[in-house]
Amino acid sequence: MHILYVTGEYPPMQGGVGAYTLELARALQALGVRITVLTSQRAAQPCCIEFGGCIRVLPAMQHWDWQIFHTAPALASELGADWVHVQYQTAAFDMHPAINFAPWHWRRKGLRTAWTYHDLLPMYLFPKAGRRLRTWVTERPTRSAQRIITTTEADRLHLANHGVNAVSIPIGSNIAGRSLTPEQRNLRRQQRGYADADFIVAYFGFLNHSKGVTDLIEMTRQLIQERSNVRLLMIGERAGASDATNAAYFQKVEAAIHRHQLEPYIQWTGSIADEEVAADLNACDVLVLPFRDGASLRRGTLMAGLANGCALVTTTPQHPLPELVDGRDLLFAPAGDVPALSAAVRRVVDDPALAATLRQQARQRSHLFAWPEIARAHLALYG
Repeated sequence: MHILYVTGEYPPMQGGVGAYTLELARALQALGVRITVLTSQRAAQPCCIEFGGCIRVLPAMQHWDWQIFHTAPALASELGADWVHVQYQTAAFDMHPAINFAPWHWRRKGLRTAWTYHDLLPMYLFPKAGRRLRTWVTERPTRSAQRIITTTEADRLHLANHGVNAVSIPIGSNIAGRSLTPEQRNLRRQQRGYADADFIVAYFGFLNHSKGVTDLIEMTRQLIQERSNVRLLMIGERAGASDATNAAYFQKVEAAIHRHQLEPYIQWTGSIADEEVAADLNACDVLVLPFRDGASLRRGTLMAGLANGCALVTTTPQHPLPELVDGRDLLFAPAGDVPALSAAVRRVVDDPALAATLRQQARQRSHLFAWPEIARAHLALYG
């Protein structure tokens, strides 16, 4: 089988959809599937042209406009691809609607198309475009693609209410799980300049208005007023490649840090290798992910925390999340409620037995979202 993936971002571009596509491609490759990736010219780096000699990456798209109608079919024909599979996030295709109408055109050319929704956010079209029109464009592929996939059960149910037969396949962690010995963990903390008595609160991921990082900064301020040994470790790149609002949000976060004079208590790692990310996740005392829209299985950073055995504090899901149980696998706090967020972190600080249980349970639950299982679910869907 040969799959042609179409994605607006791909490594070394920074973004969760690109990282997801790479991990899925690797997992499918391990099952004997041939993979080609059509992506943005911004992904044109030697490090991502080929993996294992089997994943062919074509960073050919300068603009995601109407040319995609013809580029993808021509490439699929040349390759003999069995499926064209779009990895879709609203912000990842330059906010141009061409990709949303492409499956209708491709189907007329005899192509089989699969479509994964990484979110269902209505796309921007033009000033004063109403939500109804924007939603119609966003969901247009559901009327043309032969296979529709969502990354959460909530999105699947939303589409089902609109008469769409979709399949929910969760994402996995794009950071492979590691397990450090106590000696390795202490060494990692020392490398980051922390003392033995320091309590390390970590955050992982890009800064975005949906991530609640301003709440994280306010929570840190509250905790430091009570416990001078609290430190905040910000892991990873600060801004992703797809959302232009990320840089403006980062400035807002910086202003909050400066206003509260928290600079001495906060360390930024910047962009680091995946192995280093995993080491930092293992070294922290608690990972805090205060999503404004609640915890969700579409969040790769949440999956990375589980895979690396973090004691996790995040926000209450907007939709049922039976795979993860509050108080057993992680701790929930209401979104936007900084005092509740602080209280959850205090529970981890004050109860080492709880922290140990959360770390153990996180690793156990992460097996539900392993890439080999995700790849097999895709194979079944293609078949």
